[in-house]
Amino acid sequence: QVQLVESGGGLVQTGGSLRLSCALSGRTLIRYPMGWFRQVPGKEREFVAGITWSGGVTDYGDSVKGRFTISRDNAKRTMYLQMSSMEPEDTAVYYCAASSSYSISRLSNGYNLWGQGTQVTVSS
Repeated sequence: QVQLVESGGGLVQTGGSLRLSCALSGRTLIRYPMGWFRQVPGKEREFVAGITWSGGVTDYGDSVKGRFTISRDNAKRTMYLQMSSMEPEDTAVYYCAASSSYSISRLSNGYNLWGQGTQVTVSS
């Protein structure tokens, strides 16, 4: 059974940093783009960042551009999200996802495999 498992969430102060990890378990090797989304209660899931299989192309949501960095280590079957200069508005449940197409999508329906989510809270 293929699964994505996020880790690294927690509580951080405004201006602080946090790194999320997304590990792929199971025999399938996902040769597609992967991404990070976040969601707060009552709002739609928001695109945070995406990365191609090779890692050569990345894309970021406007609200995190310049502060967050996405990366992946295919040998370790793990994707990362380095978050810096964090703001209270970054508070959300963060999800990692694997795409069902060959290009990075900013839409959640462009992904067909999701992790369970990890809570990130930024205190003011």
